[in-house]
Amino acid sequence: MSAESDKQIAEILASYGEPLAGNIWRVQGTAVIYHKALERIAAQAKIVFGPPEIVRAERDEAVILVTGEVQLANDGGVRREWSIGEALIGVNYRVSGRQAAYVFAMAEKRAKDRVILKLIGLHGLLYSEDEADEFKPTRDTQQQTRRDAGEPPLDDEAPLLRGPANDDSQQAVEARLNAAIDAATSINAVTDLMLAPATQADLAYLAPGLRDEVRDRAKARLVALGWPARAPKSRGGRS
Repeated sequence: MSAESDKQIAEILASYGEPLAGNIWRVQGTAVIYHKALERIAAQAKIVFGPPEIVRAERDEAVILVTGEVQLANDGGVRREWSIGEALIGVNYRVSGRQAAYVFAMAEKRAKDRVILKLIGLHGLLYSEDEADEFKPTRDTQQQTRRDAGEPPLDDEAPLLRGPANDDSQQAVEARLNAAIDAATSINAVTDLMLAPATQADLAYLAPGLRDEVRDRAKARLVALGWPARAPKSRGGRS
């Protein structure tokens, strides 16, 4: 991402009370946002989704058309967008081990996330984590990010996927991250910390509940440092 894109993304997220730090990471230069963050933004923007239309329904594949709309604050009008969500096992939806496959749920999430990004003006600047499996914050993508930056591999700095996690190690990682967040003395310092590959590795290692607690702590630290948590507003613009 360029500095200009970073600024545009940060401003739009801030208008919905969401910081860049903790919500965004990069996969080989591509900016990716968490699905949960998009759900919170959709609620803030009061996005209304229409009934989904099933385009294709197979045992291993689902294609769903989703529409959404949002009220425009400037003229009282309504902006509408639509998008397609696809999930095909073995092609753009990978399932491993005993993991259950939910092709319709994944297709719906992908379609809704795309509609949200269009309605808030971030389509083309961000991708949802569910857009493709390669956007997940996995070990391989994080290792590649570190190689691109000339940094040492994760094994030197973080315990990501070294084996079954236990409560003590997870709590130690959470405590280390919280301490680093508390020690940050500026908004940029918090943002840089949360976007750092090593931090993304630690977050991916944590259980979802602990991960959310760390992100909430980072957001609280940003607000304490003067981050502009402005009131949410509807946005217009091209799709």
